[in-house]
Amino acid sequence: MTSIYHPPVKRSIEIAGHKTSISLEPLFWDLLRQCALRENVPINALVARIDAERLEADTPPGLASAIRVWLVAALP
Repeated sequence: MTSIYHPPVKRSIEIAGHKTSISLEPLFWDLLRQCALRENVPINALVARIDAERLEADTPPGLASAIRVWLVAALP
């Protein structure tokens, strides 16, 4: 069994035409991939949507934190 406790992994993502890197634990990368497949959208498009939603918050969190929170809220 692979441990769920693994340091973050940095990956490049393109959002609204610009590249950025995001560091997430592999568990969150897997969940993000699953959500993107479920919604039939590329991961970049899903991250862009999460990014737009977080920027509307009164105190926007960092993008990696916003992705983690969004994923937990999206769990069935």
